[in-house]
Formats: sequence, structure tokens, C-alpha cells
Amino acid sequence: MSELLDIRPLPREAGPAINLLRKEENASRLNALASYEILDSDAEKSYDDIARLAAYVCAAPAGMISFFGENRQWVKSLVCTGAFSGKPLDFPHEGLREAALHEPGQILQLPDIQAGGQKRGHVRPRFYAAAPLYAPAGDILGSLGVLDRRARGLTGEQSHALETLARQVMELLEMRRTLIGLSSANAKLGQQNVTDALTGIPNRRAYDQKLSEEFARAKRTGAPLSLLMLDIDNFKQYNDNFGHLAGDSALQSVARVLLSSLRPYDFLARYGGEEFAIILPSTDLADAIVVAERVRGLVAASEFPHRKFTISVGVSRLDIDAGTKALVQAADIGLYRAKASGRNKVVIGKLNDHSPVGSATP
Repeated sequence: MSELLDIRPLPREAGPAINLLRKEENASRLNALASYEILDSDAEKSYDDIARLAAYVCAAPAGMISFFGENRQWVKSLVCTGAFSGKPLDFPHEGLREAALHEPGQILQLPDIQAGGQKRGHVRPRFYAAAPLYAPAGDILGSLGVLDRRARGLTGEQSHALETLARQVMELLEMRRTLIGLSSANAKLGQQNVTDALTGIPNRRAYDQKLSEEFARAKRTGAPLSLLMLDIDNFKQYNDNFGHLAGDSALQSVARVLLSSLRPYDFLARYGGEEFAIILPSTDLADAIVVAERVRGLVAASEFPHRKFTISVGVSRLDIDAGTKALVQAADIGLYRAKASGRNKVVIGKLNDHSPVGSATP
């Protein structure tokens, strides 16, 4: 509802109080505000409820929650009744002095704002009172205020109630920051759950999810879908000769080479051990073979610690009626036949392929 409030820009030369306010616009406060992700956020009923309650207990027609951004006072919630209802407020810049004029533990009160130049069609508040919103480190993030069209003040009970409600605003902010932290932690955990810890590429779980998504898309649109299953040739021998640490390093290097050879929309995952899978969306069998040969050739031409590597590749294309299980089985068959026929080959996998191994197509 901040569009109902018109706060005039601060003048460049505005006296010591306003200059002090500018000094308050420091990195510590802005960083605190950033941690809450509150500036320019959407309207929220919980903040509106507190602003409404503040107006009620202070017998004022308007309650407002605002925050001090960089050179601006941004309104999170503005609840108006009576004379202020549905009308834009013309709020003179003196109201911005609250961050500079208040004393710790005190309510700011401007009992009779006398300022001319009211904008046409706007309503000018005459009374303004605000309780500062303190961050745990002591920074003033904003205020909970009430406004009225008549000159007046707050009673002691009303001032106490406004301070209490200001603390409730900060409780909301702290809950918000906690939720932001949990969301970030959950996102990080979720990313870890679908990322292979060794190579940094998607893992088997991510592969299963992606294959399911691409199958649904292919079924819906009729676009082709192909799959490559890859295995590093003689990798056990490499581990036996050079150790598992060298093997881990080699897996990381192969993963980087594979990634560098793919198109932006291809999906590489570590399937398990020294085996990788590449999902090729919107790719027919002929193009899949081209990708497979490019990947195989690039690995064979790359330098790795201790010795070179080659890979064997099985290729398959989705049959919508057969589903993803058949797609994976066919690629597995192609991979098996590529390894059995001499390795460092690309072979199209076919279900129920009982032809001799020697007839496999490189």
C-alpha cells in the first residue's frame, strides 16, 4: 500500500538533523535490512494486522510500518480509516527525522506538524508518532507509526503499547530471517542430494528425475529423446595400478571433458562407478550418434594423469510405447556390446539383440 504515501524528497542542504539521518544510512543497517529481505517485498497480512492494531490502540485513523532504505523511507504496511481511507497521503520530509531525533527507549512524537504546500488531492497528517524498530545489533531499521489529522499526543499507555507492537514487528522480521535461512539451507541440501560429491555433476537421483521429466515432455510434444550410456574402459586396471586417489582424480577429469563436449540442453550425470549417462532431449538417433562419436573422440584425444583414457558408448532412442525402462535397457545393451567388441566404440543398442558380438556397429 506504499503508493498511498507521498514522502517528499529530502533537500540537499537540510540542516544538522537531516544530515545526521544521512549518516545513519550506513552499511551496518543496510546489511541488516538485506538479511531480512524486507525492502520492496509484497504486502503481508501479519504486518497489516500490527499496523491496524497500532492505529486502534492509539485511537488514530492510520497506522504505518516503514523501513529506512538508502535515502528513502519505504512503507511496508499502511492501514487507513476515516479521513485517510483511500486517499494518498502527503507526508512532509520532517517525518523522516525520526531516525535522528529519537532517544533510545523513547517514542518519537510530532504533535503538530505545521508545513505548507500540501499537494492537491492529497491528505496531510498533522500528528505523527513512531516507535523505532531496533535490529539485534542496535541499528534502527525503520518504525511503527500512527498518524492523525488533528494535533494531539499519545498517552503513556498508548506509547507503551506502540513500543510493544514495534517489538512484535521485529519478532516477525526475525522469523522471516529464520525462514530465509532455512530455505537457503534446504536449497543447499537439495542441491547436495542431486549432485555427485566427487565430480560435481548431477548424480543418479538427478538423472532419474531428469529422465522422467524429458519422457513426459517427449510424450506430450512428440519430440525425440535419446540416451547415451558411457563407461571408462579398463578403469579397474587404472585404479589397481595407480590407486584410488588417482582414480578419483581421473573421474573428475573425465567428467570435465564430457561436460565440455555437450550442448547446453544436454544432461550429463554420473550413473555409478566409472559409468556416466547423457540425456539428449529433442535428439533423434542419427544426431545422438554424432554426439556420442564427438564425446568418444574428445575423451580419447585428451590428456589425463598417468595415461590416456577411452570410453565405450551405448546409444538408444526412446520408443514412447515402450517407455524409459526400455530406453535405458537398449542403451545398456549398446554399451555392453561396445565393450565386448573391443571398447572405444559407439554402438546402437537394440532390445532382444541376439546377433554375434562381432557384428556390433562402431
